[in-house]
Amino acid sequence: MLTAAFTRTQSSRSVAWRAGQRSIATRSATKPSKAKPKPKLQSQPRPQSQSQSQPRSQSQPRSQSQPWSQVGHKRDELQQTPEPEKPFTGYFDAVRDIIRMPVTTADPNIPSKRVTAEYCSAHFKQTPRNVSMLTRDFISDSLYNPAYGYFSKQALIFSPKRAYDFGSFRDSADFLGTVGRQYEEMERELDDVRNIPRQLWHTPTELLKPWYGRSVARHIVRQHKADCAARHSDGPLVIYEMGGGNGTLMADILGYVRDEEPAIYARVQYNLIEISAKLARKQLGRRFEGVRIVNKSILEWNERVDEPCFFVAMEVIDNFAHDVVRYDYETGEPVQAFVRVYDDGELEELYEPVADPLIKDYMSARAALPGTAYRSPALPPALYRRLRQQLPLAPNLTRREFIPTQTFQLCRVLRDWFPRHRLVLSDFCQLPDTVPDAVDAPVVQTRFGGSMVPCETYLVQPGWFDIFFPTNFELLRRVYDATCRRDAAGAGDRRESRVCTQREFAQENAELERTRTRSGENPMLEFYENNKFLLS
Repeated sequence: MLTAAFTRTQSSRSVAWRAGQRSIATRSATKPSKAKPKPKLQSQPRPQSQSQSQPRSQSQPRSQSQPWSQVGHKRDELQQTPEPEKPFTGYFDAVRDIIRMPVTTADPNIPSKRVTAEYCSAHFKQTPRNVSMLTRDFISDSLYNPAYGYFSKQALIFSPKRAYDFGSFRDSADFLGTVGRQYEEMERELDDVRNIPRQLWHTPTELLKPWYGRSVARHIVRQHKADCAARHSDGPLVIYEMGGGNGTLMADILGYVRDEEPAIYARVQYNLIEISAKLARKQLGRRFEGVRIVNKSILEWNERVDEPCFFVAMEVIDNFAHDVVRYDYETGEPVQAFVRVYDDGELEELYEPVADPLIKDYMSARAALPGTAYRSPALPPALYRRLRQQLPLAPNLTRREFIPTQTFQLCRVLRDWFPRHRLVLSDFCQLPDTVPDAVDAPVVQTRFGGSMVPCETYLVQPGWFDIFFPTNFELLRRVYDATCRRDAAGAGDRRESRVCTQREFAQENAELERTRTRSGENPMLEFYENNKFLLS
């Protein structure tokens, strides 16, 4: 199978909690069993279909022994000799047969150790077995574990050797063709020197350099001057950047300030917070004065910054881990998901009453937002839930909702340790090929055979897959304002943040004549239309 190289079995088997008991809730949450569970027995749900348990690849070859009817070709299915029909003995007998189907060879009765991502980073050099952890810890460990995490061993940032001369391209298609050829050449070089395929991704900072970084710098400098005039003081420009990657954005911002605002550059203080030790070493190679590299997670920050500053986070929070909650159809109460890793490497998603303090705090903060009350798209109206419960084999839990608990944690860090900051944050507002049948679901993908292959579950082998999320910017703005908004320097002004699109930000701040092609098309305006900015 295509997934054999990456994960033993991508089981999304779910055991849902309801009224203190466990019952079946399949991925699609359509027809779980209502059979009364026996004490101390874990029910076995229906195994995933082939399309759910494997990454979706259009070019996946068919096995010689696999009939076409098993892969959805109706014509060949009709040509086969049909099996004699078996008499239907009732829903409960059918569900009983499903429950008997094995999903893992491990003994589910063996107790597992509850761990966190921080514990795994400190104690495990290989993917752990016979443990359980919250969804956000599983995702965070999969991405950031220093021994086997995705960003530690698989991911590389595409960075052209020199900036593009956009005026030399006929149009945007000509520009994309050049980028595509360079991208493929770099991928081939990586595969030639490594027997494990590495994954490349690109960002607007790298693709549109230096003009993208200069547009961010122009916004910061303009706002810095306005703040200094309002305070009747001429303080230094202090910038904190989170997740600087190759250090390109830092170089472009400081390059603009040095060339265009030498008086401000003489007093600039640039702090780059980077969780990856490998990237931190690369950033140290950038030669600029007044730069400090801090190799730690922003979520572990404990240094108070009382002076006015700018906090920059570009294409970072999409890789912030989320938690999963579902809602009881009868009561509307949420339950939290955790991932069980068995001693054979099998992964299983289980549910329990919400007990994690961070999940509780986020749900409470979201419910208490001023203005129009936020209602989760995963939770149908009460009347619909009551009617649905009357149907046979109705599910007891709604579809999944991925909630941005680590982004909420970032808001708290900004509130507690950067009380006088201004935020410049940009990321994806929507994404294709997300995990289906879930709210704010991530894209889970890996590179196979030179192509990016998306998956339909986040229960994948840690370290081999990129997991990144879209951001609900309007909701984030409300949560950020409710968490971080406070009097600024005693002035009594309570400034709310605003959301704008990539195009709107570029029209306000970019040097658009430098990124225009000969046809008049402008990649700075036309690319990354699924990106938005949150500015405070």
